[in-house]
Amino acid sequence: MIERFVSQLSALPTESTQQAVGYPSVFLLVMLGALVPVVPTGAVVSSAAVVAFHQTHPLSMLFVFLVASFAAFLGDVALYWLGRRGFGSRNGSRWLAALRRHAPPDRLEQAQLRLRENGVTVLVLSRLVPAGRIPVMLACLLGDWPLRRFARGDVPACLAWSATYMLIGILGGSLFPEPWEGVLAAVVLTVLLSTAPTIWRRLRRPGSGPGAGSEGQPT
Repeated sequence: MIERFVSQLSALPTESTQQAVGYPSVFLLVMLGALVPVVPTGAVVSSAAVVAFHQTHPLSMLFVFLVASFAAFLGDVALYWLGRRGFGSRNGSRWLAALRRHAPPDRLEQAQLRLRENGVTVLVLSRLVPAGRIPVMLACLLGDWPLRRFARGDVPACLAWSATYMLIGILGGSLFPEPWEGVLAAVVLTVLLSTAPTIWRRLRRPGSGPGAGSEGQPT
């Protein structure tokens, strides 16, 4: 009994340290990933969920969910604001050009059509579909959506996105006894989910077989 009590006491600082470092790290990485689309933020949230799953604090999972959702929302709003500046400001045009590079014309056209038909609902789905966020965001910019309207639609989108990747992390944490095993499983699953649609589109694209010409960088 005494040995168990001592071991629990010795484990508390480690868990507290993980929380003190982990939450700010998740916030910064997710917000950076919202601003720079090439950062795999889904893997960050899933990994954090695995670590929280193995912690003893009853609210660890909730804290990760709230931090990830808030960071994703702030990053989206900041990127949208910078994109709106791009229509009339030379400084902001760089961000608008970056959005256009990550939104192929065919996907942008589809996003504009779905946005006209379904409105805010498309924002929620765009965050759940790999590489779907930027075309829809650019479609909102081209549709002259005010920042307030975009922000209202982005709140449920970020909540649904965080919940989805939290579930992936919980699955990885429940299948493996060691946290590092769950983190590895969550990262692998997240990467597969993120890259599978892009690989499938490239395989279906005409001229993508052996001997075809080189293509541009993945979006």
